Amino acid sequence: MTALYIILGIVALLVIFAISTYNRLVSLRNRRENAFADIDVQLRQRHDLIPQLLNTVKGYMKHEEGVLTKITEARTRAMNAKTIDSQIEAEAELTSAMRGLNIQVEAYPDLKASSNFQHMQEEISDIENKLASVRRFFNSATKELNTAIEQFPAVLFAGMLGFSRQRMFDLGDDRQSMEKTPEINF
Repeated sequence: MTALYIILGIVALLVIFAISTYNRLVSLRNRRENAFADIDVQLRQRHDLIPQLLNTVKGYMKHEEGVLTKITEARTRAMNAKTIDSQIEAEAELTSAMRGLNIQVEAYPDLKASSNFQHMQEEISDIENKLASVRRFFNSATKELNTAIEQFPAVLFAGMLGFSRQRMFDLGDDRQSMEKTPEINF
């Protein structure tokens, strides 16, 4: 009879451990998803500003239509991304396209002097700073979740409970140049 109580005690401890591990992983997953929602808010603001920026630039850059088309297409893909991973990839493409615009705008001194353009430049810079901040928080939450999933003894239960390693908000090959907030010099 004592052996039965010991076995039941061990089983109860394992069940309690599995429940607490599951609850901790759910909490960390939700924190990561909340962090991505913060990124999403900033990305929406960025996406809303892009058409305004492009309309201001169009009058000055009629012959640079390819750059503007690339930004518009990248913005559309970013707005239509359905998963966190696809949105990370689309945003990296959009950031790269915006850098191409910065290079082209340098050739237009009248555009650089436009007060509307300067105001949009400040707004985009502000959003990019906020994006950098929320991306850091998202990556911190992702790292915390990944660490919890991979640590012993949670690693024994994580896969069975439906948890797997998650992707960071990585900007791909251009990561070195994208680590700092882009300078928009017009």
